[in-house]
Amino acid sequence: MNLVVDTSVIIAVITNEEHKKQLIKLSKGADLIAPSSLHWEIGNAFSAMLKRKRISLKQAITALAVYQKIPIRFSEVELDTALELSSRLNVYAYDAYFIGCALKHKSPLTTLDSGLLDAAKRAGAAIKEVKS
Repeated sequence: MNLVVDTSVIIAVITNEEHKKQLIKLSKGADLIAPSSLHWEIGNAFSAMLKRKRISLKQAITALAVYQKIPIRFSEVELDTALELSSRLNVYAYDAYFIGCALKHKSPLTTLDSGLLDAAKRAGAAIKEVKS
């Protein structure tokens, strides 16, 4: 089974957030897929944490080493597809890339972002919800 994972899922796992165990269980045995934009979003998330003094540079580098060990297949999402989804769903392109990836691969999307989850449902993407 393929599973599209977003930035919130990866950050939760590599920084040991509360949903880590549940996310690992949810994705066990799945082939993980993400749009290529995931790399830049991970970098942006860590830069924001550094700016807010939530983590140190050493912690960020350690977490990135964990990220680089996660077997993720990266997939290109066409810009016109992302913009069409962005317009139709009233979301930023960053979210549209993940929705487009799920639709392209006919694979469920998992996220901790309720807005992205709602938009994915409206787009007709399959989802795999994390139980609260």
